[in-house]
Amino acid sequence: MAPHPLDPLNAEEFSAAAAAVRQHEGVDAGFRFASIELVEPSKDQLRNAAAEPITRRALCVVWNRADNKTYEAVVDLAAGAVESWTHIPDAVPNFTVDEFYENDAMLRRHPDVIELMKEFGVEDMDLVLFDVWTYGYGLIPEQWRDRRLGWTDIWLRETPDGNPYAHPVSGVKLIVDMNAMELLQIDRVPAPGAADVDGEYAPAKRPQMALREDILPLHITQPEGGSFHLDGQVLTWQNWSMRLGFNYREGLVIHEVSYDDHGTVRDIAHRLSFAEMVVPYRESSFDHYRRTAYDIGEWGLGYMTTSLELGCDCLGEISYVDATLSNSKGEPYTIKNAICLHEEDNAVLWKHVDARTGAEVRRMRRMVVSFHATVANYEYLVYWRFYQDGNIECEVRATGIMVTSPIAEGAAGPATGAMVDSRTYAPYHQHFLVARLDLDVDGADNTVLEVDSEAAPVSPSNPYGLDLVTVSTPVLSEAEAARDYDWHRQRSWKVINPNRVNKVGGHPGYKLVPTGSFPAMMDPNTLQYLRAPVIGHTLWVTKESPEERWPAGRYPTQSLYDWGMTRWIADDAPLVNTDVVLWYVFGIHHITRMEEWPIMSADVTSFWLKPSGFFDQNPALDVPPQPKAACHVAEAPAPAPAKKAAAKPAKKTAAKKSTTKRGNAG
Repeated sequence: MAPHPLDPLNAEEFSAAAAAVRQHEGVDAGFRFASIELVEPSKDQLRNAAAEPITRRALCVVWNRADNKTYEAVVDLAAGAVESWTHIPDAVPNFTVDEFYENDAMLRRHPDVIELMKEFGVEDMDLVLFDVWTYGYGLIPEQWRDRRLGWTDIWLRETPDGNPYAHPVSGVKLIVDMNAMELLQIDRVPAPGAADVDGEYAPAKRPQMALREDILPLHITQPEGGSFHLDGQVLTWQNWSMRLGFNYREGLVIHEVSYDDHGTVRDIAHRLSFAEMVVPYRESSFDHYRRTAYDIGEWGLGYMTTSLELGCDCLGEISYVDATLSNSKGEPYTIKNAICLHEEDNAVLWKHVDARTGAEVRRMRRMVVSFHATVANYEYLVYWRFYQDGNIECEVRATGIMVTSPIAEGAAGPATGAMVDSRTYAPYHQHFLVARLDLDVDGADNTVLEVDSEAAPVSPSNPYGLDLVTVSTPVLSEAEAARDYDWHRQRSWKVINPNRVNKVGGHPGYKLVPTGSFPAMMDPNTLQYLRAPVIGHTLWVTKESPEERWPAGRYPTQSLYDWGMTRWIADDAPLVNTDVVLWYVFGIHHITRMEEWPIMSADVTSFWLKPSGFFDQNPALDVPPQPKAACHVAEAPAPAPAKKAAAKPAKKTAAKKSTTKRGNAG
């Protein structure tokens, strides 16, 4: 069968797109592919697909390593022909995984770097990890501003399989021309020597640590299988239906979300995804002033997606979906088990105990669509959850290993971070995630209302001052696009369809319930803010445009100013009763803690999309009760044998820490 117009590119299509571009004049081995992705059809094209079949197209971004020029090619996949070839001035495409590994290989065999490592007492280069980052244009040394430039952290493993991120080489950065794979400069400042830290987290590397023995098995089973069904890219579960997509930049994309409301299939969202992630480290020291990551725009969540394994990342009756991407040669490869699909029990859905008729209780079940991305030292675990009562929850968990730096012997820890180990601090930083929410509530023509709760003034009709009211204000045009959360008003935003009426005369809607929102706390004239002013507000509302996908610009690598959101809204497009997109900015304001070292427990942030006047009553009334046999254990398990108490030492002593001996970096 022919692919659906929204299906991700398959391996044959990646190869066909790359082949067509290679046949174009001058595109030879000196070029690299930054990305290849599906050109998604517009909503109008999808609506008219039966009458006008949609030609599948691919957008290829390539650059010439010889002159650093960037081009966009649109390829007709059926014809195998390049439809357009456009030079994009001043654009620096995303870095690629191939470049990451090539940079690591080049540096570890470079004679100057080998000599440098000897200064730190390192003879075995296999113990070294080189972690390359991109620059913001304003931070690039002036003589290299026309190059594709990377700066590289150096990390050391204590043993061949030890944790590299526990041992930073402070005070040293390697500046690299990524096109020529040439070391341009070893940038150095005096710095304290390596700290003696307890930085291993794997049990095999911590023999002094006994694992807990009082955890009995917890089995999650579905003997009759899961209640969901996957047909190609279409996922159906109870009343929900959606189409799964995937690309190099956003990773998982969820299309065409609808709900079967007693036989009537109702649209809720056309497209849900993450459009950008900005992670500025909030201190100006040599080690960290360059450290702002645009993990989606500069690297790509799809490229960073890791394969999931049964029994660890997901539990239950699971289906996996593979993802296909391409490398910098345009060659396809597959990420096995990139997306996990499974159901979860989530405690009580609804309950009431009546004195006469007894208890009615329903268990809450949710459908989870998830993927995980490893971005150097951090892991981002993304979960979209669909509930039986029409709610949608998006949750992100950040885990992994914090970036740290040593301080001098006897020095106080800096005000810009938390001390997490001996002479070691983790700088404060922020994770700004931008969710792109193209909601189509009962159709594409919608209006966004900003909803505030207010206490009504004391009056003859409110003599006790108890009245609480809500005030809804429409967002009229893109001049009003930037909105901020207000805790004092418990602000939310509701997307309504003004052309439809529910049974009580209101308009059906879905409400964005904000959580995990925080201010940028950054001078608007700083280099990093100017590159991504989208982080300065909680919510932005724009008129839907297929070209408007990346709120910090299509090419944020080495950017100086914003080429995204602030330019989009300059035309002040009307937003009432039209096709709108919400851009929700949320994430983690990471004030680091000792308890997050040497590995972080997952830090959780989320937001909700909740039906508000969309259904005429609770849509989960028809959820059946759980069979009693599934809720009760016939016989309680025998208690675990008591542990034998260990003899207490005569005197309390500090635990010995693992050590790494190196020279001073200063």
